[in-house]
Amino acid sequence: MPGQSETLVFIPAWNEEKNLPAVLDELAREVPDVDLLVVDDGSTDGTARVAREHGARVVGFEENRGLPYGVAAGYEFAAEHGYAFCGRVDADGQHPVVELARLLERVRAGGCDVAVGSRFVSGDGYDPGRYQPSPARVVGTSLLRQGMRHVLGRPFADATSGMYAVNAKAMPILAEPYATGAPEVEGLLRLRDAGLVVEEVPVNMRERASGESKLVGKKALLLVLTVIGTLFAYRRVRGR
Repeated sequence: MPGQSETLVFIPAWNEEKNLPAVLDELAREVPDVDLLVVDDGSTDGTARVAREHGARVVGFEENRGLPYGVAAGYEFAAEHGYAFCGRVDADGQHPVVELARLLERVRAGGCDVAVGSRFVSGDGYDPGRYQPSPARVVGTSLLRQGMRHVLGRPFADATSGMYAVNAKAMPILAEPYATGAPEVEGLLRLRDAGLVVEEVPVNMRERASGESKLVGKKALLLVLTVIGTLFAYRRVRGR
C-alpha cells in the first residue's frame, strides 16, 4: 500500500454517525502518523460516509453482525496489509487518544506484545478510584475478575476493555473468528495460550459522547452471562 504507515488504528462502528467525526479528528490530531480504518457493522446511518470524509478507510458489512465480527475484521485487515502495530478504540468517544498513544508506545518499545487500557488498575499517577461503575456493573465486574483470575492464573481487572495496542504477532490470533459475544475475553484466553505478553495499563476513559450505550439492561446482563459462559467453556476444553 503506497505511503502506508507502520501502524493501523481501527474503530468498530455501528450507527455512530454522530460520534465518529470527533473520534477520527482526535486520532488525526493526536496520532497523525497512523492509518485509520472504520469497520462499519451494517450501519443504517451515515457512518461509512463520515468515515471516508474524515480520511479513514472503510471495511463494511451489508448487515449488522455484532462486535465480535467487527473486532476480527479490524485485526484481519491489519495482518493482511502487513502493519507492524495495530490499535483499537471505540467509536463512541470513550477512549482518549492520548491514552491509546501511551499503549502504542509500550508495544513499540517491545515491553509487551499487547497493551490493554484499564479503567481499574492504578499506578503511573492514576488514582485507583477514578472510575466508579454502577452497582449492577460492580457485580458483573467482580464475577468477571474472579473468573479471569481462575482461568488466566493472574489478576485481570478490565477484561472487557476495548482500548488495545498490539504487535504483528498478536494480530492473526485476534483476527480468528470469535465463538461468543465476548471477543475481548476470548482474545485474552487465546493470547495466553499463544504465550504472548499482555500488559494491563492504567488509563482514563470518558463517558460516551452522545447516544445510549448498546450494552444496557438485558443486553448488559446477557454480556455478563456470555463472558462467564466463555470462561467455563474454556476451562472444560483445557481440562480435557
